[in-house]
Amino acid sequence: MTQRDEWAVDPVTPVGPVGPVGPVGPVDDTAPVIDLNADLGEGFGRWELTHDEALLSVVSSANVACGFHAGDPSTMRRVCAQAAERGVAIGAQVAYRDLAGFGRRPMEVPEDELADEIAYQIGALRVFAESAGARVAYVKPHGALYNRAVHDEGQARAVVSGVLLAGGELPVLGLPGSLLLGAAEEAGLPAVAEAFADRGYTARGTLVPRREPGAVIHEPDTVVSQALGIALRGSVATGDGGEVAAGARSLCVHGDTPGAVALARRVRQALAEAGVRIEAFTP
Repeated sequence: MTQRDEWAVDPVTPVGPVGPVGPVGPVDDTAPVIDLNADLGEGFGRWELTHDEALLSVVSSANVACGFHAGDPSTMRRVCAQAAERGVAIGAQVAYRDLAGFGRRPMEVPEDELADEIAYQIGALRVFAESAGARVAYVKPHGALYNRAVHDEGQARAVVSGVLLAGGELPVLGLPGSLLLGAAEEAGLPAVAEAFADRGYTARGTLVPRREPGAVIHEPDTVVSQALGIALRGSVATGDGGEVAAGARSLCVHGDTPGAVALARRVRQALAEAGVRIEAFTP
């Protein structure tokens, strides 16, 4: 595999318009609740990667790219307006400054510099969210920064410092047990555990690196099964045949894989049929 292959994203299969997915049956206050999030706004200029408008009719939270790994001002404004119109929570998807590598390349960035860049990205998105009558409701790191902040104390601390610098006591979204969520809690920020419906897990509860086999799950039945396991049992199967805890308040479905919209709809429908209520974790 070449370095370019490792960083490349999967092509997107075109789809038609997708209508909103409504609740199934009456609301049950005792039912399990989970947020459904997706990475959106990851185009740049005339290049579009994800079907943002269609996915916004499925998810309850949108992780909007803030221009460092993908996204541009016009895309950020458009996605924020569409999310606000649908009542979807808006999150800042912050990343290393790495447009060429889509934010998937590990980088060495001094803590103070990274904190400034995190705050900068949140601030930029906040302008567009507020112009749409909404707000930035949470922060989620992207790609290499997300994975690095799981085990690197300095990078985790820098992300949290950037969130604090931006103000607003924003919740931080990350892997359960990660140093990132630990740093957020220590700083007094809400720490929200996240799991992935379409990513492979290691026996340690971390994500299989994208350069390795099994990193991304493409089989729809397996994705649905994993989503149900996370929402109902708080666990996922691992590549070695075992099982690992993955209790989460938010469930991510990626928008840059083939058939992403149809798959996200199927996941949401399966959750609803299993009695799980889809609801953003932010008010």
